[in-house]
Amino acid sequence: MRTTTSSPRDDDVMATRTTRPGGMRGGARGPAAAGSVTGSAGPAVRARNVRLPGDPQAASAARQFVRDSFAEWTAQRLPCAEGLTGRLTDETVLLVSELVTNAVVHAGTTVELRCRLDPAPGREAEADPGAVALPGVVVEVSDRHPTRPIRAREQGTPAEDAGAEGAAAESGGHGLRLISAVAESWGITYHRAMKTVWFRLPVDVDVPGAGERPEPEIPYDDQLQRELRAAELLAPAARRPARREPGAGRVDNGALSFLAEASDLLSGQLDADQVAALAAQLIVPRLADWCAVWLHDGDGGAPGRGIAASGEEQRLAGVWHASESRTDALRAALEKQPPEVPAGATPGSAPAAVRWPWPDEPGGYEPDGHESGGYEPDGAALACPLVAGGRRLGTLLLGRGGLLGFPDDVVGLLEDLGRRVARAVATARAYSRQERISQVLQRRLLPRGRAQVPGVESAVVYEPREGAWAGGDFWDLFDAGDGRWCFALGDVCGSGPEAAAVTGLARPVLRLLARDGFGVADVLDRLNKTMAREAADSVAAVAAAVAAAGAGAEAPVEIREEGEQARFLSLLYGEIVPHPGGSGGARCTLASAGHPLPLVLGTDGTVRVVAAPQMLLGVVQDATYVSESFDLCPGETLLCVTDGVTERRSGRRLFDDEDGLATALAAGAGLDATALADHLRNTVHAFDPTPPDDDLALLVLKAAGGPA
Repeated sequence: MRTTTSSPRDDDVMATRTTRPGGMRGGARGPAAAGSVTGSAGPAVRARNVRLPGDPQAASAARQFVRDSFAEWTAQRLPCAEGLTGRLTDETVLLVSELVTNAVVHAGTTVELRCRLDPAPGREAEADPGAVALPGVVVEVSDRHPTRPIRAREQGTPAEDAGAEGAAAESGGHGLRLISAVAESWGITYHRAMKTVWFRLPVDVDVPGAGERPEPEIPYDDQLQRELRAAELLAPAARRPARREPGAGRVDNGALSFLAEASDLLSGQLDADQVAALAAQLIVPRLADWCAVWLHDGDGGAPGRGIAASGEEQRLAGVWHASESRTDALRAALEKQPPEVPAGATPGSAPAAVRWPWPDEPGGYEPDGHESGGYEPDGAALACPLVAGGRRLGTLLLGRGGLLGFPDDVVGLLEDLGRRVARAVATARAYSRQERISQVLQRRLLPRGRAQVPGVESAVVYEPREGAWAGGDFWDLFDAGDGRWCFALGDVCGSGPEAAAVTGLARPVLRLLARDGFGVADVLDRLNKTMAREAADSVAAVAAAVAAAGAGAEAPVEIREEGEQARFLSLLYGEIVPHPGGSGGARCTLASAGHPLPLVLGTDGTVRVVAAPQMLLGVVQDATYVSESFDLCPGETLLCVTDGVTERRSGRRLFDDEDGLATALAAGAGLDATALADHLRNTVHAFDPTPPDDDLALLVLKAAGGPA
């Protein structure tokens, strides 16, 4: 095992000391040194452990675990638990959130989190007998993917030699910087198969001897590092003063925790208006008395300098006021003064909050100070552009009464929040665009309705798998003319846009060939040749791209993926001709190309297969297909399904194991087409409690008449 303890200056430097404003110093040590655990000789150490999965929800679960631990210790009235204040909770939650996020992003393994309430003083008291011995909270975050140890920078290295390394360090994460600024002591412990980052925060309780020692002078650099403002710790461009101003407050760790919680809330929203609503509710009344969010509804935001260049105006997405009765007056004032892009703004420039004129009040205040229907007396207003990916998506406008201007640290905090809001809006809009594309594809790839076949009832169930933009299954039932009605049920090998492209090819070709008078077998022959030629063209495009790029080169990713995508199609296609004279029943002719075979439910409850299996479409260009014909007698039902039905899983079992589909069909004897389709759908869903992982489609055709 190897332990390194970092200095409070840089997150890529090893040092042999830890510091605390109380003057405590200690040697390099691991987390065990942060609080000793002894059997009966010393005070007991209360600890809680949790193992978190390496996914994006780990940080949120870790924050909740810390809060639950503090609440439990306080409820049990453990020694020193009275010192678990809100500020200590915020500091611990902030540091744990950063460390767990770093472990998930850089290690990708499960994360082990351990919290300890340590009534005993740390080892610093042993190193400095005159120091005040304070109890503390020790937190350890471990992952199982140990990286290389942090390399120490050579003492006395010239600044020019370390410039590149320093720049790389500055562009890294903020986890260890935050720990060095906030924690009493911290370090990194390397095991053979695990890495642990730990820190210790003191618990503020009454300790004998506390206050008897004068506060030692702290070096300026260390003091400045611990008192960085929230915006300086998190913003990409630091805005540190040349010298600490007298009386400046310590870092507001509650603001850092606020930003972490805001990121969690905003990142889970997939609607831009909902993002705007959450952002305003986060700001009011914490940071401002009122807030408004303007959004641009163009495709991804206005290009260039902003909204005015696109010819479209911003939309006032929402207005919030701490006093709800003043919201309407504020909205009326803001609608008359929509925010504009500053004249000096440049395309793609980093967003910066600017002072904004206080909106004109429609009512305002009388000279004696009494309210006359307005929303607020004069105060400070701030406009923060919402920019993501070089595009301005809107403006965050807020104000607070009774101020001449917002403090710099609040401005930095709002700019950081604005960046998070802009990214969330951009993500929500990208999702909305994909959803619109999906809806358009679904409308174009599926028929707008199904034809009514004389003397034959029909019902269709079509459900794309959960989360799919466009399904790979499709169906059709249409009038082919000359007293023929054709039906099809297909399943493209693959998923996503590539599968949708094949569907967009197959269904129109089917309709065209059928209405030109081709029979079932001829339609499949010609569709197979069309798909095989399309696949050959894709392979040729990949080969041409490779040849153009030169020997040993690869084709562009987008071309290669298109060529590698399987263009195979399983299809059940047939035509149905009702018997003349209205006697009931129909003549069916169909063929199955690599598709689950169709079943017929007889009037006596028996189930039979009515087709033979044949090759998938698009595999062999010169393949020949044959069709089979049979009579669908009055009262009989023809069932066609995709493999999303037959291959529905429950553990290791499939729905069609031991003729499960035939059994479910027989159980629906006597039902009409619609009721039978609902029965089969419910049976498939009930087969396993988890949602289906494939598209589900089935077509039911029942000949009218038969026994009552």
